[in-house]
Amino acid sequence: MLLEVKDLNTFYGLSHVLQGISLNIDEGEMVALLGRNGMGKSTTLKSIMGMVSPQSGSVIFDGRDITGCPPYKSARAGIGYVPEDRRIFPELSVMENLFLGIKGGKIRENGGPRVWTYERIFRHFPMLKKRAHQRGKFLSGGEQQMLAIGRSLMGNPKLLLVDEPTEGLAPLMVEEVRNVLEDINKAGVTILLVEHNLKVALSLAGRVYLMGKAHIGFEGTVEELKCNDEVRQQYLEV
Repeated sequence: MLLEVKDLNTFYGLSHVLQGISLNIDEGEMVALLGRNGMGKSTTLKSIMGMVSPQSGSVIFDGRDITGCPPYKSARAGIGYVPEDRRIFPELSVMENLFLGIKGGKIRENGGPRVWTYERIFRHFPMLKKRAHQRGKFLSGGEQQMLAIGRSLMGNPKLLLVDEPTEGLAPLMVEEVRNVLEDINKAGVTILLVEHNLKVALSLAGRVYLMGKAHIGFEGTVEELKCNDEVRQQYLEV
């Protein structure tokens, strides 16, 4: 098991935003964390990454307890994070943004097959290669999303936490991002995906967790979810 989150409780002030969250991911999986807005999905990712400190519970990653570790330690342990708002540096070029994703600022061009280099990133994101020297602010929304994913991969993560990657994108770019995530997963990167587009999420993930208000209400395979109308109505339909 690559990631085990057990009985996680997180607060924002007095608000108990995660109440006993438990989930697990095996190496090589893509797992979707789904639910309506405001249920705590993004906070779950932030609690795993260390951007928010849980009050209780545990996060075990690759056999190590990283509960409450600051984000830079989680990144060094092998977790990448693609935030919902992308957070690229608009005044820096594509190449410079990618460079900032490298742990320790050292480029490992001669690493093994799991090592992500500029060349490998550009094979997966050919549109970024064409815009390598353009500043981030001149990229389209979809291109910025590709850059945010590519920057995280430059840290050579074992696990990628991806928060709403298709939010606000045109349909053609939604399909591009979906295909990129599929390719990355096939390349060996484990992914925990938060995604509002149910069609995209279910076409990618093998298993799903559904969140109700601050808790996990369902865990199962995509096929089990598709066959359960009651669960879909309770946790997904507006």
